[in-house]
Amino acid sequence: MIGYYAHHVGAGHLVRAELVASRLGQPVALLSSREPDHPDVFDHVLRLDRDDEDVLPADVTANGALHWAPSGPSGYGRRVGQLAAWVAQHRPSAVVADVSVEVAVLMRTLGVPVVLLQQPGDRRDPPHALSRQIATALVAPWPQEVLDPDWLAPHLGRTTFVGALSRYAGRPRPDGGTGRRVLVVGGGDAVAGTDVTAAAAATPGWTWTTAGVTGDDWRPDLWDDLVRADVVVTHAGQNALADVATAARPAVVVASPRPHDEQVTTTRALAAAGIAVGVEQWPDAEDWPALLGKAQALGGEQWSRWAAPDALDRLCGVVAEVAAR
Repeated sequence: MIGYYAHHVGAGHLVRAELVASRLGQPVALLSSREPDHPDVFDHVLRLDRDDEDVLPADVTANGALHWAPSGPSGYGRRVGQLAAWVAQHRPSAVVADVSVEVAVLMRTLGVPVVLLQQPGDRRDPPHALSRQIATALVAPWPQEVLDPDWLAPHLGRTTFVGALSRYAGRPRPDGGTGRRVLVVGGGDAVAGTDVTAAAAATPGWTWTTAGVTGDDWRPDLWDDLVRADVVVTHAGQNALADVATAARPAVVVASPRPHDEQVTTTRALAAAGIAVGVEQWPDAEDWPALLGKAQALGGEQWSRWAAPDALDRLCGVVAEVAAR
């Protein structure tokens, strides 16, 4: 049995868990507060109590050693108890932590090998450093040639850069858009419907559509929208970028504010590598004609340096190797 802890903030962690469970060829249990879209791919699902709904949580960082470990009776305490009981019952051969310092440390102190997913940004703080130190293996879901953070340098012997992995990997990719269509992929808190309306007004001749921006425009499968877009405007979340990269569409990447400058770091790396146009906040309306033109001129073929068609197999290989030990 292999456990996969998927953080409940951001849908991408759960998407990766489902991909791994469907490909690994071994029983996988989902450990998460979030309800999976495809529970049938898991051997079973452990629904964890939420740990972020208590009023006035106390000493949440344990004097700076951790990120979130409130003391006293709390949802966090119940959650830790659930995880410890699950380990005692199932004796997992490995757990994937995607992502949580506290879950990684708990599993390792319970004697379970940990595969720890990494995130971009400035992760030199003591809790992140602790989680990397105790992990059996580290996985960076991006290419080292584009993004090679210095804080991973001491652990390169245990780190595998698998490249970005997308739920759409392997799908037939028809020729892209032939007109002037913009797809805005939301979910990153960097854009509102009024922003898109203003940008569309400033770019006559372009047709703008949204997914996940207005609250009622989300579609569970964006593949057709992605491959038909002439330019994709997206936040810099890992899964969103992996999907755009797999579709190989010209893109403007707009960083959303995130802890540790996660999206700013990614956006800068993509822009520096000439993969996509990158901006660190939603641009003024009058800037959009030039940005769309720049994205079209750049094209989408450089995304092949970011997404890897075998990324999922490589991630599963790391998990299987750790479990086999």
